Amino acid sequence: MTSALAGPGPGVAQAPRLTAWRAMTLGAAALIFLIYSQFWVFPLLGDAGNPAASGLIRALYLPAYGAAAVLMLLTPRATLLALLRQPFLVALLAICAASTLWSVAPDKTLMRVVALGFTTLGGVVLAARYRWATLLEILAASFAFLTLVAIAVSLAVPSIGVMQTLFPGAWRGVWPEKNALGGIMALGFIVLSAAAVLNPRRALVWLPFAGLALLLVLMSTSKTSLVSLMLGLGGMIFVGLVRRHPASGVATIWLAALGVAMLAGVALFAADLFFEVLGKDATLTGRTKIWDAAMQQIRQRPWTGYGYGVVWEVKDAWSPLASIVKRAGFVPIHAHSAWIEQWIGMGVFGLAAFALMYVQTLMLAAVALFRDRGAYFAVPFLIVYTLMTLTESIAVTFHDFRWMMFVMVATKLVWPDREVRE
Repeated sequence: MTSALAGPGPGVAQAPRLTAWRAMTLGAAALIFLIYSQFWVFPLLGDAGNPAASGLIRALYLPAYGAAAVLMLLTPRATLLALLRQPFLVALLAICAASTLWSVAPDKTLMRVVALGFTTLGGVVLAARYRWATLLEILAASFAFLTLVAIAVSLAVPSIGVMQTLFPGAWRGVWPEKNALGGIMALGFIVLSAAAVLNPRRALVWLPFAGLALLLVLMSTSKTSLVSLMLGLGGMIFVGLVRRHPASGVATIWLAALGVAMLAGVALFAADLFFEVLGKDATLTGRTKIWDAAMQQIRQRPWTGYGYGVVWEVKDAWSPLASIVKRAGFVPIHAHSAWIEQWIGMGVFGLAAFALMYVQTLMLAAVALFRDRGAYFAVPFLIVYTLMTLTESIAVTFHDFRWMMFVMVATKLVWPDREVRE
């Protein structure tokens, strides 16, 4: 089994022969991703379930912990060195652990820190162990499986796969609501398309699945997900134009900067049109109320926050959540902003560590535009991930494949293919 252009250079590199042992390790890598995609949680719990509170659900994440630990033990030196090249990630994890000391629920924070550690380890070990081409095929195979499952459930069991009361007719596959399906498949489209670019000999395998991911985004009726998908596709085209020729690269970068400026202008000066395109109201479906209430709580403990992963779980009368509910008028399940989430949970230092890691990753992705074919995935992924962080709490989250993917991309940008010994 070969993989074309697996490395960053102009030549063709052959992937290792597919032995039974290698197939098992690739399967373990895919298992980590599939478990954290949580495609199995909603069919088990239904609408009323709380994955964080269910002992059975917590136990079913253990195979992902074990797979990550085994892969780390097979490549301990590479995993450690790759992690050390991410000092802001190490600092962020240390702050999460330290927040146990001032958390409003220390026992729950400790449990979530352990879960976060294993989730993060999954991203680091995949980046340290595999080249871009192999890594993307692992993710592509996982997304191909998820597309087939989502389509099969939506068609065969519409009581589960299709929303019945809220947004009737919109597909949700095996996730709780349509936006979850749309957001996951928007990322799936990027992964599958990038896998086809980096593995051209199997492009005819991955491109049809990319088409199915696009179909699922359309069937979810999630406008935000569709915009994300289009931005990701635009990012991939942008990378191709930049890498084609230095002159076209400079022109493309200037045009991209102009496009971003125009988009920002529309958002600022024609907000009604901007929200209409996204299918949102001016409060972003109540998110601005959550942000206002959360910021009020942040002002009371700006330096330390209230502890990692517990703000939305502690529900006594004196908890920060009680004040947020009173001000917002409903019970939110998270901050609906990755940036506010870090601040309210871990204070200024946690927010700063995440911001520094994020900026470092963006800078490395900009360098990769000219030096690394992995940019075909890293750049569009970061575009979509950035958009998602503005309205969803998808950063520094345990048991979440999106955080694992961000860690994987961030680590892979500091641990390039030339460092990998597959």
